[in-house]
Amino acid sequence: MSIWDSFWAIIWWFFWAFVFISYLMVLFNIIADLFRDHALNGWLKAIWIIFLIFVPFLTALIYLIARGPGMGERAMSSMQAQRQAADTYIRSVAGSSPSDEIDKAAKLLASGTITEAEFASIKARALA
Repeated sequence: MSIWDSFWAIIWWFFWAFVFISYLMVLFNIIADLFRDHALNGWLKAIWIIFLIFVPFLTALIYLIARGPGMGERAMSSMQAQRQAADTYIRSVAGSSPSDEIDKAAKLLASGTITEAEFASIKARALA
């Protein structure tokens, strides 16, 4: 066996490893899309999963051809929902801006709830 035979064997092994990893990524995306799709009922989801187990390559190819455009739409809507939830959470824990804090303190000062020294302290804290 020459060095070139082992070289091409390594290249061949890397090619098949790439194909296998690519197939796993497609398979996981299909399974995630199945569970993301609320229009598809449970029995049809189960049938797709069974076919993915017993006839994997053909089923993945058919799924990508038949339901491919919807996969992108469902992925985008899922990402937008996650982004909106994250933005809502960040806004809820972030608090208010310094100008809002000073405005609130000014209203409390005008109503006589806090003193001038407390207002100055709140203003300094907000601007820091």
